[in-house]
Amino acid sequence: MPESFLLKYISEPDQADLETYLSRGGYAGLRRALSIAPEAVIDEVDKSGLRGRGGAGFPTGRKWRFIPKDPAITRYLVVNADEGEPGTFKDRTLMEGDPHQLIEGIIISSYAIGARHAFIYLRREFSTARDALTGAIAQARSAGYLGRNILRSGYDLEIVLATGAGAYMAGEETALLESLEGRRAMPRLKPPFYPAVKGLYMQPTAVNNVETLCHVTWIFAKGYQWYKAQGTPILISVSGHVARPGVYEVPLATTIRKVIELAGGVRGGRKFKACFPGGSSSAILPEAYLDTPMDYDALPKVDVPGTMLGSAALIVMDETACMVEIIGRTVEFYRDESCGKCTPCREGTVWLGQVFHRMLHGQGRTEDLDLLSGIAKGMTGTCFCPLGESVPPSLNASLRFFRHEYEHHIRTGRCDVREKYAA
Repeated sequence: MPESFLLKYISEPDQADLETYLSRGGYAGLRRALSIAPEAVIDEVDKSGLRGRGGAGFPTGRKWRFIPKDPAITRYLVVNADEGEPGTFKDRTLMEGDPHQLIEGIIISSYAIGARHAFIYLRREFSTARDALTGAIAQARSAGYLGRNILRSGYDLEIVLATGAGAYMAGEETALLESLEGRRAMPRLKPPFYPAVKGLYMQPTAVNNVETLCHVTWIFAKGYQWYKAQGTPILISVSGHVARPGVYEVPLATTIRKVIELAGGVRGGRKFKACFPGGSSSAILPEAYLDTPMDYDALPKVDVPGTMLGSAALIVMDETACMVEIIGRTVEFYRDESCGKCTPCREGTVWLGQVFHRMLHGQGRTEDLDLLSGIAKGMTGTCFCPLGESVPPSLNASLRFFRHEYEHHIRTGRCDVREKYAA
C-alpha cells in the first residue's frame, strides 16, 4: 500500500508550528503554484484526477472552471469545515493535527480561482481545531504567506475563520452560505447556478471541503504524476464495532473488507453484520457486499439504491446490533436536524420517527412495514435538498435485508437480537 502522506505528520506534537512545518517541506507547493498562471494551477489539479472529498465527488478542477475569470468580479473560496455527517471525523483530525497543510491548500486554491478572501466555516464544537487554525493563520500572516503581496508574487489573500452554529443542515453548501451571511442555515432555491455563479454575498464562490484542499497542497508539493502514483488516496473515518476506530488513508477503490481489516477487524471476534459505507446518508450493506470497492463510481453501481461513498465514513455493525434500533436512531437524527423548509422532509421524518417509536416500544403493527416503505417513497425525489433524501436509502435497505428483525419486533414486542446477546 502507498505511503501515507495526508496523515504523515498528524500525530507529531509540533506539526502545528510553522517552523516545523517548513522544515518538513511546507509551503513549497505554494511557491511553485504562485510561479505559474492560475489557469495552469487548475490544469494540474485536473490532471491529478482529484475529486471533492466532501461527499459529491465532483472533479475539483472542473468545479473551479465554473468560476468566472473576469478580474473585475469579486470571487470567494469557502472551506466547508462543518463535518456534521454521523461517523465522519477525518476533517477534524486534519485541522487539529496539521493546520498549515489546510492553510497552504486554501492559498493555492484561492490563487487558482482569483479569490482575495477565503472563509473557513468551522463547526462550533471543534474548539481544538479552532485554536490550531487561529494560530496557524497568525503564523502564516506574520511570515508573509498571507496578507498583501504573498511571497512577493503580487497576490493578496485574507483568510477569515467563521464559526458555525452546529447544524447538520449547514453541511449543504448553499445552507452553509446562508449561515455564513448571518441567516438561518436553509438551502437556497436553484437556479441560478449556485454557488459558482451566485454564492457568498451573491458573488462567484468555490466551496471545497477540508480534505480536498489538503490534497491540493500535496499535488503541488510533489506534482500531479507523483500524486496519481499514490493510487488517488482518500481518508476514511472508520467507527462502530471495529477493534481500532480511527482515520485511515487508503487508495481509492480499496474494498470495504480491506478497510475493516486495517481497523483491526470486527471487535472481539464478532461476526460482521452490516455497515454504512458513506455515513448515515448511505444505504446499509450486509456481508455479501464486503468486497465492494470504496469508490465514487463502484458503490452506486451495486444493486442497493442509495449506496454511495459520500463522506467516506465507514460505520461498522456486528451481530449484536439491532437494525430496527439503528435505523430508528438514524431517523431521529434527521428529524432533529431537518430545517423544516420542505414538507416531505419536515413531516416525513416525524412520521417515520413515530412508527419506529411505536415499534421499539412493543406496539408495532403488521401494516407498519408498508407504512414505512410508503413514507420513504414519498420522501424520495421530492425533498428540497439532500437531507430528506438521506433517510430512505438506509431504511429501505434494512427492510430488504433485515425484515425478519422488524417482523419479530412487531410479532413479539421484543428484540430478538438483544435477547440472543443479552449475556
